[in-house]
Amino acid sequence: MNVIMDVCIVPMGVGVSVSEYVVECHKILQKAGLKTQLHAYGTNIEGEWDVVMTAVKACHEKVHSMGAPRITTTLKLGTRIDRTQTMEDKVSSVVNKMR
Repeated sequence: MNVIMDVCIVPMGVGVSVSEYVVECHKILQKAGLKTQLHAYGTNIEGEWDVVMTAVKACHEKVHSMGAPRITTTLKLGTRIDRTQTMEDKVSSVVNKMR
């Protein structure tokens, strides 16, 4: 089953800048072959359910291995089985209605 997810992984106890952790998570997502869109407060991910969930777990493992004693993560996700829909499809649908 395909999923589109918005994820925000926040390492705690590491200071105020977290960009180095974001970079490492993006490397994991890319290596997993997932489609991503970075935004100011997280990342959109598109892919097969198990691959996406495994990659998010790998991100947690990597961030902990980098010294973060705690992580808080927010997930929003959606699936649909009536038709195929991409992240771009979802955005285009809204943008086209604004014209």
